Amino acid sequence: MTKQPLIEVNNLQKFFNLGSGDVLKAVNDISFSIARGETVGVVGESGCGKSTAGRTILRLYEPTGGAVSFEGQDIYKMKGSQLKALRRNMQMIFQDPYASLNPRMTVTDIIGEALDIHNLAGSRTERRSKVESLLDLVGLNPDHATRYPHEFSGGQRQRIGIARALAVDPKFIIADEPISALDVSIQAQVVNLLQELQRKMGLTYLFIAHDLSMVKHISDRVAVMYLGKIVEIAESGELYANPAHPYTRALLSAIPIPDPEVEEERERIVLKGDLPSPINPPSGCQFHTRCPMATEKCRTDSPELLEIRKGHFAACHYASV
Repeated sequence: MTKQPLIEVNNLQKFFNLGSGDVLKAVNDISFSIARGETVGVVGESGCGKSTAGRTILRLYEPTGGAVSFEGQDIYKMKGSQLKALRRNMQMIFQDPYASLNPRMTVTDIIGEALDIHNLAGSRTERRSKVESLLDLVGLNPDHATRYPHEFSGGQRQRIGIARALAVDPKFIIADEPISALDVSIQAQVVNLLQELQRKMGLTYLFIAHDLSMVKHISDRVAVMYLGKIVEIAESGELYANPAHPYTRALLSAIPIPDPEVEEERERIVLKGDLPSPINPPSGCQFHTRCPMATEKCRTDSPELLEIRKGHFAACHYASV
């Protein structure tokens, strides 16, 4: 018997009406699932719909179409107390640790707010104790609980954001580019912390990022997005060793290799043109305007996301070639 995924995303769409008849198709019919305890990474250029997909999955944005199930229940049909209970199980770590923390609140109140909303602390003493234990869990000094966000570095602020997400003991966390605003020296520390917390607490992650090498490090599977669609998804090692979609190959060719001799000899794939507008995406395969392999079929027929090898899916007419 196959184990039911924790999260199932089916044909999810999120369009934004810009007026004057213009519609921005930020997320355009994506489907995937996440098993309990798994980390799925999502990569792609800026503007490809990664963050919008994450926010729509959590219902921070209402979807235009499709369904998302959490433990077999459609979250878009939930209301009232059922939706509030869902919020406990699904949390988000935001990209900017400077903008995502209220500068007028102490760390105690930033983390304790979630405890208050879900009635998880019976007294002020218990609330303070839980906040201090959460700070300790993410590698911060519990004595810092009375301080304000401006008194911390970027890496420390992101740890506070992680503690806030953990306060309600969630099962699923979406990490929306949680390291992109941090110094390179701090990024690995935050990623290692997320992995350690996953082992301790059995967490399930959707990890959204630009940095493909970091995504490879933390993810069990990786999904590649382009113009609101998933163009390839596979286990991390398989995707990096055998990329099937030309867009994935171009992204991977941009990752620097520490060995200067290997770096000098390998072929760098430079994509022609700019990312098309999601308001008026190209016909057929949306990547055909920049693809070195494009044919007339690519210009007219939109490829489906099909399994080309076991567990490896790609949306390209020539992926199996």
